[in-house]
Amino acid sequence: MAGSAVRVEDSGAVRSLVLCRPEEFNTITPELRDELSAALDDADRDHDVRVVLLRAEGRAFCAGFGLDWSTVAQSGESGGGRVWDSMADVRMIGRFADTWAKLFELSKPTIAAVQGWCIAGGTDMVLNADVIIAGESASFGYPPARVWGIPEAPWLWVARLGLERAKRYLLTGDEIPAPEAAAAGLVLEVVPDDELPERATALARRMALLPLNQLQMLKLACNEVARRAYEPDASRLLGCFLDGVARHTQEGVDFVKRAQEVGWRDVVRERDAPFGDYGARPRQEK
Repeated sequence: MAGSAVRVEDSGAVRSLVLCRPEEFNTITPELRDELSAALDDADRDHDVRVVLLRAEGRAFCAGFGLDWSTVAQSGESGGGRVWDSMADVRMIGRFADTWAKLFELSKPTIAAVQGWCIAGGTDMVLNADVIIAGESASFGYPPARVWGIPEAPWLWVARLGLERAKRYLLTGDEIPAPEAAAAGLVLEVVPDDELPERATALARRMALLPLNQLQMLKLACNEVARRAYEPDASRLLGCFLDGVARHTQEGVDFVKRAQEVGWRDVVRERDAPFGDYGARPRQEK
């Protein structure tokens, strides 16, 4: 099965969901959200599937929300003369957050294989996976923390990093190279890029040796501990609400206005220039 943004592949009891817009760095669109949501639901229903592997084509796993359509959408909000509707915004962004949460809520194990950029909304998605394996080229982070957003599910950062490290990265929006991400606990391990597909698939197949009901019971038991400790539903609601607030502060509105003037690529470079990372990093250091 192939959609415009997500392709579905089966290999035995492992189902791969492949982000397949490499030329667009697999940026998040409503189409990606809807195709991934349907594919995850289908994988959960299919008794022959025991493990879901999320991976991506191209140089980037996911470079976040597509700022081409999302900044244009916000710039047109005031066209009717109405002020920002916070609850409509929560419903809108909540549809994305609820889709990413299916990676956590799915009754079956989910593994993500990440190469290249996995930033901003890409982390909203991938941190919901049960296990993340990163290639050496992978780089994580939430640069919209500097202006125009906060994570949709802050609990995922705290659960993986601990409170202090989560604050360290979110209060700066700093880039997190794969080795640093593994050392901090954001991802399970780092492997050479050319070994990433094989290593992630091997782990998925190893998990799939267990009976399906055993996998489901083990994941349920672990998730219940996480629910009691971190209250994921409340965290997502608060994260989605504050993400909307952050996009509609004066600084957030100015960011969108500037994007309309110079283009979203340049406004992102301007945002990150003082920090010298992400797209603002000197080319020779890439």
